[in-house]
Amino acid sequence: QVQLVESGGGLVQAGGSLRLSCAASGRTFSRYAMGWFRQAPGKRREFVAAIRYSGTTAGYADSVKGRFTISRDNAKNTVYLQMNSLKPEDTAIYYCAMGIGAYYDTRSDGYDYWGQGTQVTVSS
Repeated sequence: QVQLVESGGGLVQAGGSLRLSCAASGRTFSRYAMGWFRQAPGKRREFVAAIRYSGTTAGYADSVKGRFTISRDNAKNTVYLQMNSLKPEDTAIYYCAMGIGAYYDTRSDGYDYWGQGTQVTVSS
């Protein structure tokens, strides 16, 4: 059974940084793309970032480009999201997701396993 467990969320002031981690088990991690999505209160879930199975290519939402960096360590079955220059509008529950295939997708239906989410709150 596939499990994705996020960690690293919390409360931070605007301009600060957080690093989210997502540990995966139950599937050959290195074969699948990984993604991060977020959902703010009253809003739809949205794509944040994703990375190819090999880690060589990544994609970002325009709203986080230049501030967030996704990376993965296939030896540790873990994907990370480094978030810098955080803004209040980044406040949301952040979800880690495992792709259906090896190449990343910006759509949520390109992922078949999801973590439970971790709260990120950015105060102004």
